[in-house]
Amino acid sequence: MEWQKFAEEMALLARTLLKQDSVQQTLDEIAASAVKLVDGCDAAGILAVRKGRAVTLSSYGDMVEESDRLQGELGEGPCFDLARRADEERVFRVADMTQPQPGWPRYAEAARGLGIGSMTGVLLYTHEEDFGALNLYARRPGAFTEDIETAGWLLASHAAVALADARTIDQLEHALETRHAIGEAMGMLMERHGMSDEDAFSVLRNISQHHNIKLRDVAQEIRDKHTGDQV
Repeated sequence: MEWQKFAEEMALLARTLLKQDSVQQTLDEIAASAVKLVDGCDAAGILAVRKGRAVTLSSYGDMVEESDRLQGELGEGPCFDLARRADEERVFRVADMTQPQPGWPRYAEAARGLGIGSMTGVLLYTHEEDFGALNLYARRPGAFTEDIETAGWLLASHAAVALADARTIDQLEHALETRHAIGEAMGMLMERHGMSDEDAFSVLRNISQHHNIKLRDVAQEIRDKHTGDQV
């Protein structure tokens, strides 16, 4: 492993990740960069476990989504186990998938059918927040040495910071859009019915609670109806 070159590429990756416009683009760039930066890596993906279900957040390579699907369906596999662990273990490495894997025998057999020879994975996290596992795949056994495992860990730790930023930006943009929609709807009610801003907001809130509809969706319906009436 040429660590100086790897460090330079990581610096470039940091800037690239921060330029992405959405959480999904950030995830996709992380998966693609793993294949580009980690020697021997033929495919990469980001797997999350939500309410016991395996969810492919991003994939780069033809074996990733099927591998994730199988792990979720079978309820076993190294990525699936890693992403839902509560302990301090944050890395796994399967040196040779052609050998018996007692921890998840059904998945190992299926993985061999997908052409997976070796795997390694690292949790994506910033401080105490886990986002899921970054998983690297190789077609040949023995592709991921301890050095490569370290490179994967560095990539995942570095990428998780950018992912955290992307999530925060996405949440802020969503909050601003919601606030703008509610403000417009309130303005329409105030103009049409002579309401105060407090009364207009109460109307929106009551409709939301009575019909079990999100406040933003209520606001959007009022905006759409107002626009339609003007046409």
